[in-house]
Amino acid sequence: MNLSDVVTNLTPEMKASGVILISLLIGSFLNVVILRFPIMLFRSWKRDLEEMPENLPDHPALKDLSKPYNLLKPDSHCPKCGAPVRAWQNIPVLSWVLLRGKCASCSTRIGLRYPAVEIATALFSAALLLVYPWGWQLAAMLIFTWMLIAMSVIDIDHQILPDTMTLSLMWLGLLINSQGLFTDLESAVYGAAAGYLSLWSVFWLFKLLTGKEGMGYGDFKLLAALGAWLGVQNLLLIILLSSVVGAVVGIAGILILGRDRNLPIPFGPYLAAAGWITALWGDDISRQYLGMMGIH
Repeated sequence: MNLSDVVTNLTPEMKASGVILISLLIGSFLNVVILRFPIMLFRSWKRDLEEMPENLPDHPALKDLSKPYNLLKPDSHCPKCGAPVRAWQNIPVLSWVLLRGKCASCSTRIGLRYPAVEIATALFSAALLLVYPWGWQLAAMLIFTWMLIAMSVIDIDHQILPDTMTLSLMWLGLLINSQGLFTDLESAVYGAAAGYLSLWSVFWLFKLLTGKEGMGYGDFKLLAALGAWLGVQNLLLIILLSSVVGAVVGIAGILILGRDRNLPIPFGPYLAAAGWITALWGDDISRQYLGMMGIH
């Protein structure tokens, strides 16, 4: 019996458990990416650019560029006391619970976001099983979901969407749709182009009218990536969903939390959420909307 036969014979519960366990591990890795990748990018900027962006984080790796800093080095450690994180202290979610959210050496608080990212990664990955059968579409959507989670949290933290991530996601979408996995290649190419140009046009129109920049170039590239994955036919739904969710959250933040309305709001997480929802339930949402409008 080969591996494919073994997988075929697994029960749905066993498959779901496997996806959840793997996704918890991926979530743990995404925490590393979310923490370190922006710092790696800032280090590169600091080496190459004469003018640095304002409000860079106060991080030791930005003060001493001679020491290696990447996704593998240095080893995981407490940022406060420098104690290494042991293997048993790095088990997704469980270690955080056993340590009661504190460093084992100095009792410094470990942010709730670490297990939250791991749990969210597992839940969103498991949700894919409700829509996609076991196969290449599911595998591709898992990668799609994991990359969107990482980019969303990075954008929340630093208000950047790294080109390495957005463009990689776009090219991957074009490659998988060269085989028609989610849409035909023509729709994927037009989706990438229209996704970029639509937000690029809004950006320049807003800037001409107000003299301000309403969004970043990373948002253009992220929508281009979503268009490459889901096709030009889904772009309007993604834009509408992201705009509605962004407006609701933004207004709630101002009215309930007293957020300064002049503070910029990262748009990447709303685009990512809208793209993910469209990937799972876009057809159903469109049918419901057209039915409400009396269009069949």
